[in-house]
Amino acid sequence: MNIVTKMLSTAVGLTMSAGIALAEPAIIFDLGGKFDKSFNESAFTGAQRWADETGGSFREIELQNEAQREQALRRFAEAGANPIVMAGFGFADSLGKVAPDYPDTKFAVIDVNWLSLPNVRGVGFNEHEGSYLVGMLAAQASKTGTVGFVGGMDIPLIRRFGCGYAQGVKAVNPNATVIANMTGTTPAAWNDPVKGSELTKAQISQGADVVYAAAGGTGVGVLQTAADEGILSIGVDANQNYLHPGKVLTSMLKRVDNAVYEAFSAGENLETGNFQMGIANGGVGYALDEHNASLVSNAMKSAVDAAAASISNGSMSVHNYTDDESCPAISF
Repeated sequence: MNIVTKMLSTAVGLTMSAGIALAEPAIIFDLGGKFDKSFNESAFTGAQRWADETGGSFREIELQNEAQREQALRRFAEAGANPIVMAGFGFADSLGKVAPDYPDTKFAVIDVNWLSLPNVRGVGFNEHEGSYLVGMLAAQASKTGTVGFVGGMDIPLIRRFGCGYAQGVKAVNPNATVIANMTGTTPAAWNDPVKGSELTKAQISQGADVVYAAAGGTGVGVLQTAADEGILSIGVDANQNYLHPGKVLTSMLKRVDNAVYEAFSAGENLETGNFQMGIANGGVGYALDEHNASLVSNAMKSAVDAAAASISNGSMSVHNYTDDESCPAISF
């Protein structure tokens, strides 16, 4: 029995022995672990914020393989957890099978907003909008006119990051070169910092002096190598500026933490349906703090903030790769 199965079995056993179904919320982290310093860790931050503010407790599981998705969902539902939050698009199929079997349990899933189930809340993000903003910063900071993008698993979601980024770069410098590489085609691509480092070095050899990582735990290797090689990097999802102060230009913020916090706060009264979070409602943005303030000039900030305002009020739009799976600004 592996540790995940053992933890889940224990949770079910405790609930059954008490004779009641405890209505604690639960969160299931995607592959890569909750301390990936990126997507999963942002989800954990939201859950922990809820616990700190309310004094409540929550259940959590870090998956070790794909096969555990459905098992984890069913065990938590049987144990009485409510709501159950999932971090990642990879839960879509399992949730579609499990949710109908537990109509009194509320589920919330990040990066899945196409399921139409009465007890499911789907939350999607306009990653292309936030990536556009950091692309503008990359182009303004670049001295070579060549910037890079390192994605994790090669899926439309990550291409959406890259496409938005390239559009932002080209908006500032139409002649800029954007080099793009994906880490892999399996979930292992989210947790391969060595490969992230190799791709970063390859892009540096082609002239890139700013590299944006949208690759989960793999991005840690991108940011580390960029710092070691004397170029700038851009973090993703969580604010990663602190990892290498003065070396991380900014981070594209994807407020997964807010989505988890709001789901936990709503509890059994969670509003279901599909929701979208973008610049207009604070779902995505860029990070500016003491760790990167010296890298972002007032002129850079003004230009990016003006673009954000235009996107927010609808006077400007950023092409969404997943609308038609095309992006003339970049080649994957």
